[in-house]
Amino acid sequence: MSRLRKIVFGSAFLALAAAPAGAAGETAGAGQGASAIQISAAWTRATVRGASVGAGYLTIDNQGGAVDTFISAASDRAERVELHQSREEGGVMIMRAVPKGVEIKPGKQLVLKPGGYHLMLVGLKSAFLPGETVHVTLHFAKAGDVGADLQVEGFGAQGPDPSKPAAR
Repeated sequence: MSRLRKIVFGSAFLALAAAPAGAAGETAGAGQGASAIQISAAWTRATVRGASVGAGYLTIDNQGGAVDTFISAASDRAERVELHQSREEGGVMIMRAVPKGVEIKPGKQLVLKPGGYHLMLVGLKSAFLPGETVHVTLHFAKAGDVGADLQVEGFGAQGPDPSKPAAR
């Protein structure tokens, strides 16, 4: 077997072996180690037809031994995906883009949730319907690209439905 073929087959085997079965919408990243970044509780709310924006929420767990930075994201369901942060300033809720990303220290989590950090999917290509999933690719400085499937919950949902299995 040629060296290139061994590398390709070996890489594919390692990628499959490193992806934990039944994990909540996660795909192992490259670079920092296949299990360094774990994604869980990935969800979004349903949108009405014609809506131009949607928001995505999830938990990023840095299980690696080094700081990593969540830089950006992308989805084929939106023209672009931005990282935003909502917070209260002077009694008023404001939302701002976070273009430089967010550092996640080893052993720590970054929780994207309503009223805090979240993904803003801009220029939706179709409505998000309850029960379907919306795939996003998260870009990290060290771990590389990590995929996640956002479970679409109903209008006004405050979190993922724990009775539904996570989508892969």
